[in-house]
Amino acid sequence: MRLPMTLTFTRLLLIPVFVLVFYLPSKWANFFAAIIFALAGITDWLDGYLARRLKQSSSFGAFLDPIADKLMVVIALIFMVGNPYFHDIALPAAIIAGREITVSGLREWMAELGKRASVAVSYVSKVKTTMQIVAIVTLLVATPIMPKFLTDIGYVLLYIAAGLTLWTMCMYLKAAWPDFTIE
Repeated sequence: MRLPMTLTFTRLLLIPVFVLVFYLPSKWANFFAAIIFALAGITDWLDGYLARRLKQSSSFGAFLDPIADKLMVVIALIFMVGNPYFHDIALPAAIIAGREITVSGLREWMAELGKRASVAVSYVSKVKTTMQIVAIVTLLVATPIMPKFLTDIGYVLLYIAAGLTLWTMCMYLKAAWPDFTIE
């Protein structure tokens, strides 16, 4: 197996490790969960970079990489929403999860029409994913034992990420709009 695909699988394997650590009965659980999530986020950037740099892109990698990204972010948000410490993330979490489902379905439908390229990943989507990862790591680090300004920064970043999420969804829907027909 090639290195970029190994990194993608590593990201998938880090998801249950993140969940396990998140629920450890320790005041440091969120901090260590943040480290695991940050490592997963780094593999997100690194696998794509290496696939292009080493010319090891594959159709399976192109399929699995965004799934790993979406699972990583959405699962983290779901578990965080269930934690009373993260009291203000339900709305951005719902926006982010709803967008991921909508855009995934849109891409599948456009692929059936042979127009997958019209909804290819944009630069703004990459910024959105990076913002989501940074926001989640910041919020996880901002446990009750850390300064409150970190929590505030995390919330601001997550709400910005949710705004970028809506923006990119609108971009993809606009690109696909000419192909929407009601039969």
